[in-house]
Amino acid sequence: GNIYWTDHGFSLIEVARLNGSFRYVIISQGLDQPRSIAVHPEKGYLFWTEWGQTPCIGRAHLDGSEKVVLVSLGIAWPNGISIDYEENKLYWCDARTDKIERIDLESGGNREIVLSGSNVDMFSVAVFGAYIYWSDR
Repeated sequence: GNIYWTDHGFSLIEVARLNGSFRYVIISQGLDQPRSIAVHPEKGYLFWTEWGQTPCIGRAHLDGSEKVVLVSLGIAWPNGISIDYEENKLYWCDARTDKIERIDLESGGNREIVLSGSNVDMFSVAVFGAYIYWSDR
């Protein structure tokens, strides 16, 4: 198995084996402040949130190839990100817009607001079955 992580200081997404060996930078270009990642091993996708100059939700293959931006409009401080494996949906929470939203993880389409709060600094989101869990600061 592998573990993936973001490095805010160096604007990188890296991967390594669980024992720390074979550490490798998979994405280093086009990142400013990567925030959170989610991995879909079955489909071979890596998703991330970006807080920098151009906030967005991105997707690439697990080796970092074929990067695409799925969401770039109406997004400010995307924090947590989570995959609904049964429904093929990608969820994220935004600390500035105070929303949890979702899209189709393949097409990036069918964007929907799942939850909209006020003065809630949404930090993380998780999806399991029919339930959505989130935390705030």
